[in-house]
Amino acid sequence: MTVEHSEVPLIPRSVLFGNPERISPKLSPDGRYLAYIAPDEGVLNVWVRSVGAEDDRAITRDRDRGIRQYFWAQDNARLLYLQDTGGNENWRLYGIELATGIKTDYTPYDMVQAQVLQRDKRFPHELLIALNLDNVQVHDVYRLDLRNGEMTKIAENPGNIMGWVADAEFNVRAAVAAQPDGTMELIYRETTDSDWRGLIQWGMEDTLNSSPSHFSKDGEFLYLLDSKNANAARLTKLNLDTAEAEVLAEDSRYDASGLFVDQDTYDVQAVCFTRAREEWQVLDQSVKKDFDFLEQYSEGDFSIVNRDDADATWLVAYDLDHGPISYYAYSRAEQQMMFLFEHQPALKQYPLSRMEPVTIQSRDGLTLEGYITYPAELETSQRQNLPLVLNVHGGPWWRDTWGYHPEAQWLANRGYVCMQVNYRGSTGYGKEFLNAGDREWGGRMHDDLIDAVEWAIANGGVARDKVAIYGGSYGGYAALVGATFTPDVFRCAVDMVGPSSLITLIESFPPYWSTMLDNFKRRVGDPETEAEFLQSRSPLFKVDQIQIPLLVAQGANDPRVTLREAEQIVEALREKGLDHEYLLFEDEGHGLAKPANRMRFYAAVERFLANQLGGRFEPEAPVSESAE
Repeated sequence: MTVEHSEVPLIPRSVLFGNPERISPKLSPDGRYLAYIAPDEGVLNVWVRSVGAEDDRAITRDRDRGIRQYFWAQDNARLLYLQDTGGNENWRLYGIELATGIKTDYTPYDMVQAQVLQRDKRFPHELLIALNLDNVQVHDVYRLDLRNGEMTKIAENPGNIMGWVADAEFNVRAAVAAQPDGTMELIYRETTDSDWRGLIQWGMEDTLNSSPSHFSKDGEFLYLLDSKNANAARLTKLNLDTAEAEVLAEDSRYDASGLFVDQDTYDVQAVCFTRAREEWQVLDQSVKKDFDFLEQYSEGDFSIVNRDDADATWLVAYDLDHGPISYYAYSRAEQQMMFLFEHQPALKQYPLSRMEPVTIQSRDGLTLEGYITYPAELETSQRQNLPLVLNVHGGPWWRDTWGYHPEAQWLANRGYVCMQVNYRGSTGYGKEFLNAGDREWGGRMHDDLIDAVEWAIANGGVARDKVAIYGGSYGGYAALVGATFTPDVFRCAVDMVGPSSLITLIESFPPYWSTMLDNFKRRVGDPETEAEFLQSRSPLFKVDQIQIPLLVAQGANDPRVTLREAEQIVEALREKGLDHEYLLFEDEGHGLAKPANRMRFYAAVERFLANQLGGRFEPEAPVSESAE
């Protein structure tokens, strides 16, 4: 007998959206220590323990936004991490000495963004980093000595370099240069004293699928992800002397999505293609038995998140759609797995839903792939007259993937069907599909979302009058488009950090996005020459068409989609007397880093959806009991 939905336990929001118990393990290069991220006094920090011992200790003391990006220095003596202020994305690079706990701010500059370019075990005390220190619009390359903090500029940006690549000797010898027409050029120099010369010109159709990965150890080849002369991005090996490229791995529809590279030889050992799920193609037979073993060990999709310098131990993560992410230490010699931890073990106390891949045909003949998640307890025969939340991914040059998705589980547990569709413009499906989204914001990209809703109504047991649209960033824009362009399709809409006007969005981009601006304007529209077109695709100018309740959420410090985007549409909603709710997070940027803010946001959305679609709602805890 099937359990009634009202009898299925509510998964607490604190379990779904609170801090993980532990996550992101990393072995020290010498294999002696294991680091990971876990809460300390309610804030995510870096912890370390000796391998084989239980001497776990927090070595960072962040008490604000938490730490999410960290790695070991190759000297085994310190851990490094990146942190911004209030979500402004001006990342600083910090180091913590393991023995003393001394903290060093390597980039103590206001309004400057640090990027880590390259590290190598042959240079254990150094890093290559990029900083927009001298020109806020572009990043130069610096060689950083971690022992004393001294930095030496080794490559200066002439104003159009989007990305740099150094060889195995830490010499910057390749770069991607943006062109005024939106195209990009791969440039190269034989030595740091040589002149730059063009290697590959990537037209607009290839710019989002193609990029250099790394040099071969001898510096004579470049490994690329390249869609030139193909539909999807292939792994190629480019001879820098002859400019001839060897194709190492390819798929006619799916882009290569990840590389596994030998730490000593720099050869690519395996390539990942993300189809409905992640699939690895092994190129190096020396690791084939390892990949075969890992593939068979668990039903989840695996990734190798870290390994020691000896390449004896790999840290492996398994991502499963209906359970927590689990981490293991894999001994290659013995082919044995040692369980480390799960990111949120409390999830195992609750019934979780399966994420089902779906294929949909758009009205103009494109094949759309995505995922649908139903309430866990429903039998197939009971999938009738169900409320749907169309959960639109951001980017838009991104894609939804299979695996554990807290929002999908949250919505399904509250009684909704969660639909995630990779609309045209999404990455991973080759350049023809991606470029079909050019100049289609609020146009055919939105048609794809409506086609997914129609598919769910016709094939998924969804009730036509119980559909909501929800998303963040581009997904938030899509929610605003749903409320203004197609309000008859949706019962309500939820926008998180979504642009309301494409004109003001482009005009307010952060300065360090200058090298991608021409490309963006050609893909979306140019405010200087096409203001009328962009206005026609902007929800702000169609507020009069809103017929449904709207919830808007915004981070005050967002550098990508600025506060103006939310404020201007909320002001318009107020002037029109339209039903809406506005959540402003003063200490957040493009997303919510602090658990208390996530709890506030998801509680508000859950209550909003329950009022509009009739799903379940977890009562909010008293303030004194709320998550920190």
